[in-house]
Amino acid sequence: MAAIHNLRRRIKSVRNTRQITRAMKLVAAAKMKRAQERVFHARPYANKLQDVIRSVVNRQEIGGQPLLRTGPEKKIRLVIVSADRGLCGSFNAMVFRRVFELLEKWRDKEIVVDFIGRKGFEHFQNKVQNIGRNYKDVFRKFDPTAGAKIAEDLMESFISKECDAVYVVYNEFKSVLQQNLIVERLLPLVEEDFSGKEALIPHLFEPSAEEVLQDLLPRYVETQIFRVLIESNAAEFAARMTAMEAATKNATEMIDKLTLQMNKIRQAAITTEIIEVVSGGQISN
Repeated sequence: MAAIHNLRRRIKSVRNTRQITRAMKLVAAAKMKRAQERVFHARPYANKLQDVIRSVVNRQEIGGQPLLRTGPEKKIRLVIVSADRGLCGSFNAMVFRRVFELLEKWRDKEIVVDFIGRKGFEHFQNKVQNIGRNYKDVFRKFDPTAGAKIAEDLMESFISKECDAVYVVYNEFKSVLQQNLIVERLLPLVEEDFSGKEALIPHLFEPSAEEVLQDLLPRYVETQIFRVLIESNAAEFAARMTAMEAATKNATEMIDKLTLQMNKIRQAAITTEIIEVVSGGQISN
């Protein structure tokens, strides 16, 4: 009977766990839907802004813009975008694994690592030498200005020549079941990013095409940072929803297995008692 009591206690514990994972799945699904809508709404704006910049670039020389400075990449600023919490499958682990590969690849370069997301900072704070900025609670209060401060810091670091290039590692939202791990160069911007054929319709620029471009390029970097944040945020909720769904399924299978085991023990005990009763009656006769 002690074995049956222990199995009942385990079944109860697993049922409580399944209730928690099921609730977390529903919460993640609701948040993912909102995050997914942000992704789909932000992508057309980023593409249109790139088209506007392309329109200006095709009409004038773009030399002299500080965000377009190119040269050897000896000093790199690496931005790691992770989640603030765990329980999201391999979402964070994939980012960390790719970062270690980049650090190994860039051993001869001077690398400063910035963090967006608590899990990334906790994982690397004792594993890398040059730790830069740690942006906290970015995903807790999410609004269109979330990436403005980050973009400003990165552009200031690049313009002041503290770094020669800025790269970001993040998970891009592809679908509910798939996230793409992306390593993307944010700075410097290169002319090829905005090259392309288009019908040159006459435009008048006020005050001038050069000044318009000077204002658009920083806004483009801010838009790219915000796009990275919402892509990672949506991918995180998708990964958490998938992980909690798998955990709920595993809990159900474990409950079924433990219940079957408990029933077998109970049936064996009943059979033993019947045999004992029958045997006792035969002896008395």
